[in-house]
Amino acid sequence: MKVLVIGSGGREHVLAWKLSKSRNVDKVFCAPGNGGISRVAKCVNIKANNIKALVDFATRNKIGLTVVGPEDPLTKGIVNEFQKKRMKIFGPDQKAAQLEGSKVFTKEFMKKYHIPTAAFKVFSTSAEAIGFCKSVEFPVVIKADGLAAGKGVILARNFEQAVASIEDIMNKKIFGDAGNKIVIESFLKGAEISVMAFTDGKTILPLLSSQDHKQAYDGDRGPNTGGMGAYCPTSIMNNALYDQVMEYIIRPTITGLQQEGITYKGILYAGLMITETGPKVLEYNCRFGDPETQVVLPLLKTDLLELMLAVVNQKLAGIQKLNWSDESAACVVMASKGYPSKYRTGLKISGLQNVNSNALQVFHAGTEQKGNQYVTSGGRVLGVVGIDKTLQQALNKAYQGVNKIKFEGAMFRRDIGSKALKPKTSVR
Repeated sequence: MKVLVIGSGGREHVLAWKLSKSRNVDKVFCAPGNGGISRVAKCVNIKANNIKALVDFATRNKIGLTVVGPEDPLTKGIVNEFQKKRMKIFGPDQKAAQLEGSKVFTKEFMKKYHIPTAAFKVFSTSAEAIGFCKSVEFPVVIKADGLAAGKGVILARNFEQAVASIEDIMNKKIFGDAGNKIVIESFLKGAEISVMAFTDGKTILPLLSSQDHKQAYDGDRGPNTGGMGAYCPTSIMNNALYDQVMEYIIRPTITGLQQEGITYKGILYAGLMITETGPKVLEYNCRFGDPETQVVLPLLKTDLLELMLAVVNQKLAGIQKLNWSDESAACVVMASKGYPSKYRTGLKISGLQNVNSNALQVFHAGTEQKGNQYVTSGGRVLGVVGIDKTLQQALNKAYQGVNKIKFEGAMFRRDIGSKALKPKTSVR
């Protein structure tokens, strides 16, 4: 079977790499791909949001399955367009993708179906939002309603920061139309984890839990980014917590969508805060997390293509469980100096040839290949992933790999995984 992966980041590199290992995959294409992806897939010069061109390419090349990586084409209805042509595509349709595409829709959905989340209010003008902030307890979390490449969530520790954030989002439009409405919600305390699950709208198969590191700098300081590293599995996810997450969050989400007339098929990602009173939803994503995918999929032993086809064909019930490696995986993201703000591109990368092995993988997020030379082309450049028996050993391998790779101004967090709790029995 021919497979098309849509996207150009580290997540898409992992998807292409993992799918290329399937015994039933003859060839993998990636649109548009990046320098590193070209090692495992044929890159096609079509942007991820050029839906018509992607449909045409898949039709001409008799693609058996298309896999959507990023959120933007999902919210723009790429799945609907492929389905009109009776072509198989992995991902939720446009209505289901509202879970990620609109914070307002999502918060109101959770309120309606009693899914635990932070208390919130929605605002369509900056004046109303600022007025509300005069009477709240800080800190609060301010979220742009629409998509903002993982950067539309701001923690305001006091009134002055709240006003500045509201004006940036709603008046200065730093996230464009995504800031036409905002959500202001209570700040939740606890440990943050990510739980992803395959679902065909009926059956649910959860993946191992992981933990992302959003802030740019050590100690969870600095602005939010798309993610600076992750590890899997988390020791936080014990059997009791797993039961809570499934009973109060994942299953009610799928059931609630059914009641809304929405059949959700694809990956459901729940960003959770594990509070003193139980797990609460911070956000949903309608696709694989990035960089969580870089640490979860390398541990998956079940054939990824078979899983995706089972989801698309609504036959997930035929797969009894997922098989996992007993190892741990840790990802350290190497980013360009200045990320997530302004940064340079076109910088030469050296040392990549010294790090790839079965237990040490480098997934390209923002690279371009010029002849035999890789150069930087994005804010997040590489995800260096170590795999070993324990988290500490996996982290050691990842950082050993990072230390062998060089490009001017390379920045990375040195504390990935440092907040991991003492080992507990992990659900697999």
